[in-house]
Amino acid sequence: MQLKKFLLHEISSMREALSQIESNHHGIIFITDSQGAVSGLATDGDIRRHLLNGGTLDDPIKICANRQFVWESPEASRETLIKKLDHRIRVIPILDKHFQLTGIVSRDHLPVQNEEAIYARARSPVRISFGGGGSDLTHFFSELGGAVINTTISLYSHATLRLRNDSRIMVSSRDLGQTLEADELSMALSQPGDFGLIQALLKTISPDFGFELYLHSDFPMNSGLGGSAVVSASILGCFNQFRRDQWDSYELSELAYQAERLYLGVAGGWQDQYATVFGGFNFMEFKMDQNLVHPLRVHPDTLLELEESLVLCDTGISHDSGEIHHDQQQQMRQEDIRQLMQLNVELSYRMRNQLLRGRLLEFGRTLHEAWQSKRQFSQKITNQRLDDIYENALKHGAIGGKLLGAGGGGFFVFYAPPFYKHNLLNYLESCGLKTRPFRFEQEGLRAWTVRECRNHKEIE
Repeated sequence: MQLKKFLLHEISSMREALSQIESNHHGIIFITDSQGAVSGLATDGDIRRHLLNGGTLDDPIKICANRQFVWESPEASRETLIKKLDHRIRVIPILDKHFQLTGIVSRDHLPVQNEEAIYARARSPVRISFGGGGSDLTHFFSELGGAVINTTISLYSHATLRLRNDSRIMVSSRDLGQTLEADELSMALSQPGDFGLIQALLKTISPDFGFELYLHSDFPMNSGLGGSAVVSASILGCFNQFRRDQWDSYELSELAYQAERLYLGVAGGWQDQYATVFGGFNFMEFKMDQNLVHPLRVHPDTLLELEESLVLCDTGISHDSGEIHHDQQQQMRQEDIRQLMQLNVELSYRMRNQLLRGRLLEFGRTLHEAWQSKRQFSQKITNQRLDDIYENALKHGAIGGKLLGAGGGGFFVFYAPPFYKHNLLNYLESCGLKTRPFRFEQEGLRAWTVRECRNHKEIE
């Protein structure tokens, strides 16, 4: 819309005003003063009434000026404009703070709002694995098939992503306490340091734009909660928000696996990636032709009781899951270890059935049986300190439990019947061990976009 067709100086004639109105086809003209500020408006009806009352076409248009006209600022909401247009107003001028005309809206001309800058956010939950861990390693299920049972809980990794107008890249990780900065992607990928996982993800995603990425987690690194997969999922979730053809849940899980296992070269299984992306209680089956995630419809009362019966305990011992998985892979060549792994798969099916039937006491005992089997997979899975914690936990109320993840440290999860839980908590606290409250999380990866103008304030 050409704004100059709507503007006329106040000393211009009625004749010129009618000519302008004929030109803009809106039946209205805005009258300006010597500074170009809009001081009033006149319609073709105003001019017609002036002429019928004895006026002439040579009279100045300011005689007809309506000084009490409706106008709006550029900040006016679309809702406000629509309501005014719906209230017998044909045309609304948009005026800046100097009353200069910056735009015009009418019933026939209400432009679609321009796209504004947005940022993406994502969060993804950690998982507790109850049984079958190790059978999700490709070298095992390629021959025998694997199965695990797990759930996500209310500890998350968080990511925030905003695009830049240049090719510069900045990644700030609160978990690492470091920032990676580079002028473009290839330089970011080649920088030495502790950003290996994120660099592997960027290689997988291959973004063709500059960006700023901010990361933090609710849990410590190397905790056995599948943290690296959780961080990966939150990052992928943010980048997925800027894709027209968005990745689905299986594709997101596979991309996270590709980055960590193939590009970064860290040994491990598949369940962590699927668990954090899909979320909730799941029974997963692994075969070479396809991996399948089966959501479990556990009765809500059973979930509440299980949630109250579990204790999450931080041993304070860090571990290297990749090293443990690599050793486990070597041990898997022995037939007795392969038989133990197959037993763990069978126990996962048993746990699934116990949960679906609400038999939690049996579930707790099977958890103990699964741990006794798993701890034999590799000498790196447990040690004397961890064994002492577990054995004493059994003496103080727990009937089962296991180290989460590959083992070697991180978090224990214990199952304690309702009237023994206090004894267990007292024992763990007396040893200086920290317990972490949690709830089951039914949602997996969540990602969304936000308009910057509504939620972000630049620091001056």
